[in-house]
Amino acid sequence: MKGRQTTVTILMADDDEDDCMLVREALAESRLTIELRMVRDGEELMDYLYRHGRYADPNISPRPGLILLDLNMPKKDGREALREIKNDPELRSIPVVVLTTSKAEEDIYRTYNLGANSFIIKPVTFAALVEVMKTIGKYWFEIVELPL
Repeated sequence: MKGRQTTVTILMADDDEDDCMLVREALAESRLTIELRMVRDGEELMDYLYRHGRYADPNISPRPGLILLDLNMPKKDGREALREIKNDPELRSIPVVVLTTSKAEEDIYRTYNLGANSFIIKPVTFAALVEVMKTIGKYWFEIVELPL
């Protein structure tokens, strides 16, 4: 294991303010060197990734090392955004972890078919969420090799 020292950006796309706050707190608890950026829907996610509008400045929108993606969001849902990300040669190498309340088998199959790297059902307790964030961080930023 490498034990990288650099700060990694996680981009979370989720319209639920409480879930965003809990993930931010869980990441802080996990003591990972991660900068969390948040967007509220699929359109804002794509604006961030393509650096459109208010995300034009790369200092405001650094390329994420990982995307945490909710499926059920307004404007453009997570499935549509996932399809667009994985069909774009410039974006497809960014790992996408679906983090959702959906337990539907159809969603699981569909998101993997669209290219999701993982499918995680949001834990119901804060302690469990902290463990999930620790595990995600350890796996994606210490164990696997990601393209730069």
